[in-house]
Amino acid sequence: MFHVVLYQPEIPPNTGNIIRLCANTGSRLHLLGPLGFDMDDRRLRRAGLDYHEFAEVRRYPGLEAFVTAARPRRLYAVSTRGRTRYDRPRYRPGDAFLFGPETRGLPDAVLDSLPETQRVYLPMRPGQRSLNLANSVAVLVYEAWRQQAYAGAGE
Repeated sequence: MFHVVLYQPEIPPNTGNIIRLCANTGSRLHLLGPLGFDMDDRRLRRAGLDYHEFAEVRRYPGLEAFVTAARPRRLYAVSTRGRTRYDRPRYRPGDAFLFGPETRGLPDAVLDSLPETQRVYLPMRPGQRSLNLANSVAVLVYEAWRQQAYAGAGE
């Protein structure tokens, strides 16, 4: 349904939690290298519990390789430097959400390559730096899925 794209993720438990989230929402997870950990890291496995087998996870050397292979409908960069609040776009299946590394966020060149309407942010109180990566992914994926009336959920 949606593509979750992690640009050079650094912290294994965050990625493990996101694997679990993707398994539960039907989203595909795409990891853009280099990664800050090995895929067999015990912290990654522990955070993802037994959901690894239910998630579709793919690796790419970089953003261009992902775009060429996955061909997302639209690419949204999620950043504290975004210009559009995350709940304003009307998301559609096939859209991709790009998140930067935990310690530094997305590079300016990546953000600048997208229209302002596709650079989204999650609101926070003034003076705060950022939210946890796994939490940010969850907020965005659930908003996009809500807009699709939770299609595919067992109700």
